[in-house]
Amino acid sequence: MPPLVCPHWLGYSLIIPWRKWVHNPEKILGEHVREGMTVLEVGPGMGFFTLPLARMVGSQGKVVCVDVQEAMLRTLTKRAEKAGFAGRIVTRVCPPQSLGVDDLTASVDFALLFAVVHEVPDAGALFRDVAAALKPGGRCLVSEPRGHVTKEAFAEMLTAADAAGLFAIAAPKIAWSHSVLLEKRAG
Repeated sequence: MPPLVCPHWLGYSLIIPWRKWVHNPEKILGEHVREGMTVLEVGPGMGFFTLPLARMVGSQGKVVCVDVQEAMLRTLTKRAEKAGFAGRIVTRVCPPQSLGVDDLTASVDFALLFAVVHEVPDAGALFRDVAAALKPGGRCLVSEPRGHVTKEAFAEMLTAADAAGLFAIAAPKIAWSHSVLLEKRAG
């Protein structure tokens, strides 16, 4: 596991109910996610955004969660089963250098990278994997914590996203975060 990855035990602090006052999943994701969509969530941890995403995509949609930590995904799976969303959520353990989503090429409607890009060893490779998975016109929300990521580092992330074919179309306001909405252009 890369040294900057949030440890499993800390994941419990990220799913506490009061966090919704600061990062309300429905408010942050509601205008981007619809029923029937396929959503890719990179670094879902224990599922703070995953369970609301599963609700938003409905019974015909799917949320594919990719993480380097099997322990996080085990906890996420238990929470999904308890919430009745196990059939909508697919979890995958990946190595640090690749998302391992080649089978999703051009099939994802929306991707979420929330507080995860700063934890990967190669942001360019991450954005290339996400771009390959997105459909043309598919969108990706990237949000990075200001406490971990400087403006300059975030700008470097955007340069890597642009090089992968993901173009900034908006800068949503998300508390305590640098955020951007990216879109995969056709061709």
